[in-house]
Amino acid sequence: MIGFDNMVYDFAKRTFDIISSILAIVFFAVPWVIITVIIKIQSPGPAIYEARRIGKNGKVFTLYKFRSMRVDSGAVHATTLRGDPRIFPFGEIMRKSKLDETPQLFNILKGEMSVIGPRPEDEENSGKFYVGKYKDILSVKPGLSSPASLFDYTHGEKYENEDDYVREFLPKKLDVELYYVKNRSFVYDIQIIYNTIITITQIVLGKEDFVEPKELGLCRKV
Repeated sequence: MIGFDNMVYDFAKRTFDIISSILAIVFFAVPWVIITVIIKIQSPGPAIYEARRIGKNGKVFTLYKFRSMRVDSGAVHATTLRGDPRIFPFGEIMRKSKLDETPQLFNILKGEMSVIGPRPEDEENSGKFYVGKYKDILSVKPGLSSPASLFDYTHGEKYENEDDYVREFLPKKLDVELYYVKNRSFVYDIQIIYNTIITITQIVLGKEDFVEPKELGLCRKV
């Protein structure tokens, strides 16, 4: 997208981000209080985890999320694998339902993130992953959800070995992120929001088997 079309898209996207994040913050206000109390009971330490993440054009920002792991849980990993012992019981519930990510609504309101966009990586992983053609992933704002983050949610989180994840899954995930960056549009964003709601609902209700995203097939044809 270039020129006027790009300006219209950016304006519509930012307007949607502001309105939707404000409404969602109001909606989650009471649940957030309950979540905070439960975290404090199950795992001593702060309820909110502040993480340094890489945003658009490589700018570092502080990402907010509910803490789902025990304090001082160790070094940075490429992903959080199934059965990770660092996660406390209620943390597992939050991660499954994605409630731990909802404080990022404040990142969206501040303009550091968007509702839809590539998931932001920490500084160490960003330097490893976003090389070559994948540098273009940093040309847009990171988001709360994306086709690749849904792919990771349905397929990547089933891995139990980090080396297998990096070797087998990560290249496919990055290809899907790059596909979104090159083909993003407001209609596409709305479709991803719908897919996100449906996918989270299905997983919370117990569904485990999902087909690979259509974006992956389209990447293979290029």
